[in-house]
Amino acid sequence: MRHQKIGTLVGYARVSTQDQNLNLQNDALKAAGCKKIYRDKASGAAEDRKGLSEAIEYMRKGDTLVIWKLDRLGRSLRHLIDVVKSLNDRGIGLKSLQENIDTTTSGGKLIFHMFGSLAEFERDIIRERTLAGLKAARARGRRGGRPSVMDAKKIQMAKVMLKDKNNSIADICRTLGLSKATLYRYAQ
Repeated sequence: MRHQKIGTLVGYARVSTQDQNLNLQNDALKAAGCKKIYRDKASGAAEDRKGLSEAIEYMRKGDTLVIWKLDRLGRSLRHLIDVVKSLNDRGIGLKSLQENIDTTTSGGKLIFHMFGSLAEFERDIIRERTLAGLKAARARGRRGGRPSVMDAKKIQMAKVMLKDKNNSIADICRTLGLSKATLYRYAQ
């Protein structure tokens, strides 16, 4: 059931719950010229959206995925950018009816690259804040990370138990409540 015509407009509609209906999006996608429309009734956060997967699989170079609104496609700005990049890598465009964005035009590409830059800027700001927070916590004597399961006493006990050849590694780990990796990391 592959299409032959290059430049096909393929619609994708999604609502978050079973109680909502797709009529508004379907009508808008049909009016935009979509002959084939894929649909999902799933949260935007859902990893597996069958309709979106089928739409992307169906599409070929030169086609355009048409959506009613950007939030129908991506879980977050980062996810949206990743989806658009993957479409772009395959030569497939994206058109959002509500935001009037069309990545098959130079203006649409520019707008989308600006979104990508803003997302990257946001990630950098979050990273900087996180690092500043960790530095401030260290200055107050706090250490981040997971608490160690091995104190000096437990390390000494593990070393003594390892020297006794009657103790198997599994027995030592079970007795001390450790994984093999933790035992080897601290007791070697």
